[in-house]
Amino acid sequence: MAKADYYDTLGVSRSAGPDDLKKAYRKLAMQFHPDRNPGDKSAEQKFKDLNEAYDVLKDGQKRAAYDRFGHAAFEANGGAGPGGFRAGGFDFGAGFADIFDEMFGEFTGNRRRGTGAARGADLRYNLEITLEEAFRGSQAKVRVPSSVVCEACKGSGGEGGAQPASCQTCHGHGRVRAQQGFFTIERTCPTCQGSGRVIRDPCRVCHGSGRIAREKTLSVSIPPGVEDGTRIRLAGEGEAGMRGAPPGDLYIFLAIKAHLFFQRDGANIFCRVPIPMTTATLGGTIEVPTLDGARARVNVPAGTQSGHQFRLRGKGMSVLRSHQRGDMHIEAVVETPVNLSKRQRELLREFDEAASGGKSNSPESAGFFAKVRELWTDLTE
Repeated sequence: MAKADYYDTLGVSRSAGPDDLKKAYRKLAMQFHPDRNPGDKSAEQKFKDLNEAYDVLKDGQKRAAYDRFGHAAFEANGGAGPGGFRAGGFDFGAGFADIFDEMFGEFTGNRRRGTGAARGADLRYNLEITLEEAFRGSQAKVRVPSSVVCEACKGSGGEGGAQPASCQTCHGHGRVRAQQGFFTIERTCPTCQGSGRVIRDPCRVCHGSGRIAREKTLSVSIPPGVEDGTRIRLAGEGEAGMRGAPPGDLYIFLAIKAHLFFQRDGANIFCRVPIPMTTATLGGTIEVPTLDGARARVNVPAGTQSGHQFRLRGKGMSVLRSHQRGDMHIEAVVETPVNLSKRQRELLREFDEAASGGKSNSPESAGFFAKVRELWTDLTE
């Protein structure tokens, strides 16, 4: 009797994606599972066909071969089904093992794990630096609570440095198989917890873990031009691995403190500088600080208004991994004089009276109020 088409078996179209295949297989596998249909030979056969179809279609290479040659692509497989194995009289492909792990692994402990000791955990350290340190780069010392290799056992976990022995329960594989009904379930070895090795005589210092808690002092090189949130990776400076396994990494996350004068936008620096009214009116020069600790002279033209910006090229932030620098932008804030003397008040009144009879010295305000008067005139008509 000719085999049914694998796509028809799963009830999906030939264009079905991996998620559609898994969803269809999962639904039908639960429906025709022999435990739900005891003594039903047709359900057992349907369950077998589902596993065989899913095992082929979930694999990209097998699916391509099936799409091209059909069932003939697997006729030399000895009748055990494509990639399947025989247990208790039924054939089960790898697809059933994957789905079974996904559906029941949390209850049976059947989560697939690698053998051997686990790699050490990665660590995170938050480091706050100043804007000047971000500009010029620096070396920082950090103290990190971590786990280091136990010196007493050299990381082996065994007393005196003795190496772990092969687990007698799983024979070093880290997993054990148990027969349940008509199929076999593979679980993590309960004796060695999946490592494949056990310690007969644990180290008295680290109690068999191969590592101890200790604070480490490390030097961190901060390159010029780093930005807020920059991550620096120190390979191998995380927690030590269990029983000689590789250590994790340490990640330094940088945060830049707010500056008293400067604000940063990428490679550019912005600064608001108060300018005396007389300097803004008559013109002159001012000195402003820069990030490199020097001073820069800025020429202020006569009639400068608040909000006017001056750009100093190459006076901004360092650019990461470059010898270039951004620009510095200075925003003028014209300062109104306060605490005037009697004579100063008289001079300002004389200035105001002299200005009222001739050409306006405040064109922006004059233009603004002229437009306001036009608006009021339009509203009253």
